[in-house]
Amino acid sequence: FTGTLSFNGKLIPGVMERLNKIADFLNIHVLTSDTFGTAVSELKDVRCIAYVLEGEYHDIQKEEYAQKLGANSVVAFGNGNNDRKMLRVARIGVAVTEGEGCAVDILMAATVHVKSINDGLELLLHPKRLKATLRY
Repeated sequence: FTGTLSFNGKLIPGVMERLNKIADFLNIHVLTSDTFGTAVSELKDVRCIAYVLEGEYHDIQKEEYAQKLGANSVVAFGNGNNDRKMLRVARIGVAVTEGEGCAVDILMAATVHVKSINDGLELLLHPKRLKATLRY
């Protein structure tokens, strides 16, 4: 959520609409360290499961969550170091660079990199774009 779907704790314009369209054909889970404490309220109108991580080792918690979902069927988005393990195990890991930047390790763990979350979500709404990017 923080830095990927939101900037300074506020949902990025266009994200809610795209996520709700995607929710028509995919289950959406949002895992977050919730730096600003706003994730649950910001996501209240999004058809998703919002899960605020507790304790330490959020990178491992995110990786394990993806594995429990069946990592081979997971598309994961992230920008922070605590996303790297999740992106690495996901079928498709998407590194997102928004206003809060993107950790270098995320770029190395991802399958694809996008310049904005809305561009990344559009890949799911228009899968031929993703196919064109990932084909050999």
